[in-house]
Amino acid sequence: MFVHHVLFYLNNPDSAADCEALVSGLQTMTTIKGVKLAHIGKVADTDREVIKRDYSVSWLLTFDNKAAQDAYQDDPIHHEFVKNCAHLWKTVVIYDSVDA
Repeated sequence: MFVHHVLFYLNNPDSAADCEALVSGLQTMTTIKGVKLAHIGKVADTDREVIKRDYSVSWLLTFDNKAAQDAYQDDPIHHEFVKNCAHLWKTVVIYDSVDA
């Protein structure tokens, strides 16, 4: 399994419209071939010292393998998402992992 987890930090984190636009953009990518699971999340209402709560939107994907993830990265839908939504975020942090 290949896990691709992206944390988005919006330029305007208090803007509901910007958050909604990003979520709508992410939803367009859930049908890309090879995506096994797609989850769009917001910061949970948990409060422990070790929990990072500074991001705006979480995008979690799973794939069968790295090759499927590589194909997702090069898919025209993914390129269109970046073109249409990149202006919304100031930073993205990506965590990719494989089975241990």
